[in-house]
Amino acid sequence: MANIRRLPRAAAALALLSTLALLASCASTPTREKGTGDLSSIHVSGSVNRDFERSLEFLKGEQYPEAIELLQEVIKREKRLPAPYVNLGIAYKKSGNEKNAEEAFLHALEVAPNHAVAANELAVLYREQGRFAEARKLYTGALAENPDYLPLVKNLGILCDLYLQDVPCALAQFQHYLELEPDDKDVTIWVADLKRRHG
Repeated sequence: MANIRRLPRAAAALALLSTLALLASCASTPTREKGTGDLSSIHVSGSVNRDFERSLEFLKGEQYPEAIELLQEVIKREKRLPAPYVNLGIAYKKSGNEKNAEEAFLHALEVAPNHAVAANELAVLYREQGRFAEARKLYTGALAENPDYLPLVKNLGILCDLYLQDVPCALAQFQHYLELEPDDKDVTIWVADLKRRHG
């Protein structure tokens, strides 16, 4: 984005809007286990499940202290599933506590190595902290087991494009993303822009 000043004003505005849209795609959302390397064969007590569902409501309502307290209780009773750790990490991150967020995401990855959501959330956190090599390693490791998990594919493309200036990596990720999600107009624009800027 260092070349914005050289572009005509309209093109600079488009590039800025494109960058903002790119970064907005990284927003955290709470997770359940299904569709993310779920461990549904694990039997979980009804009270744990009810408390976990209630914690999701707290997260959706942006009641992070309440979500944190309830998720800590869930984790005390059930340590075998990554989703409570992931959601705890999201709640900590939204509360501005990056240290505890990182620890929660790392716990999720201990429970389920290369868990798609946990790896994505931790990699986004690392990217925001400027820890680009660690973020890239997380993305590539998780993508090896979850090659079609859209947030991983897209966010590795963002990391490669905006932070690492690795155009081949960014193009490969965004093109793969479009194979899976062909109607995404933003990513279509990003690919066209990358090709235009880098031939």
